[in-house]
Amino acid sequence: MNPKIVVTANAFSKNEVLVNQLKKFTDNIVLNTTGRYTKDELISNLKDADGAIVGLDKIDKSVLQECKNLKIVAKYGVGLDNINVADCKDSNIAVGWTGGVNKTSVAEMTLGYMLMLIRNLYVTSNKLKDGIWNKSGGFQLSGKTVGIIGVGHIGKEVIRLLEPFRCKILVNDIIDQTEYYKKNNLIEVSKEQIFQESDIITIHTPFTEDTENLVTLDKLKEMKNSAYIINTARGGIINENDLKVAIKDGIIAGAAIDAYVTEPPADKEFIALANLISTPHIGGNAKEAVEAMGFSAIKHLEIFFKDNQ
Repeated sequence: MNPKIVVTANAFSKNEVLVNQLKKFTDNIVLNTTGRYTKDELISNLKDADGAIVGLDKIDKSVLQECKNLKIVAKYGVGLDNINVADCKDSNIAVGWTGGVNKTSVAEMTLGYMLMLIRNLYVTSNKLKDGIWNKSGGFQLSGKTVGIIGVGHIGKEVIRLLEPFRCKILVNDIIDQTEYYKKNNLIEVSKEQIFQESDIITIHTPFTEDTENLVTLDKLKEMKNSAYIINTARGGIINENDLKVAIKDGIIAGAAIDAYVTEPPADKEFIALANLISTPHIGGNAKEAVEAMGFSAIKHLEIFFKDNQ
């Protein structure tokens, strides 16, 4: 069996290690080395594929109905917000996905953000590059109150990495995890309490109808003006315009953002704010995480076609 596999994920397609691993499974592959596909390009490439490895491409009924040979979609990455699982099920197309494969990569960057923000490392480093000798060293992370909204794979990894800092950790999630919270000395509270009491808030939820604009100006106004907020999850969970106002007006001390509504972000004034760390959606892109996500996608294809020969 030599199934045709189309890789729509540009980052996978350009990774020699992952491509060589995929070739061990099948030599009938099509790679995307040009960038994000338009919808028409996506359909054109997938219409005669047996399987696909997709990144952020939107996979729904309008795409699937044009792809009659497609049997499985394997996710290169962790979020499933771009893949309509129900539509795939209706079309008898399997979805290969493993949660948490890049959790350490994202969690490490989140911890890095925390230290850069609270110790004033980012701002003072940039000022020094402009010839300004600013000796403001911020505050220690140790012993501070950290609020975590979304206690899934990544949220739990952030909690693990925070252990040596002896922080008071407030948590909120839609899933009951009482035993885990007790075991790890976490305090389950409302989102309102997290906004009101935290020195740093970090968000690790999926992007859904319930989390879109989860953080607005009204919520930001509930925060301490010395507090920081971090989003390494998905663009649109924090309202970017409201965050811009909150930072410019000193409502909060600053923020770190790795995901945006539009990527790359169009609002240059926003990403240039002095006390906003803005990175180009690289939270899950440590070398180890990139390979783990790719190997996971390949493994799902191997298992599926082995079981369905």
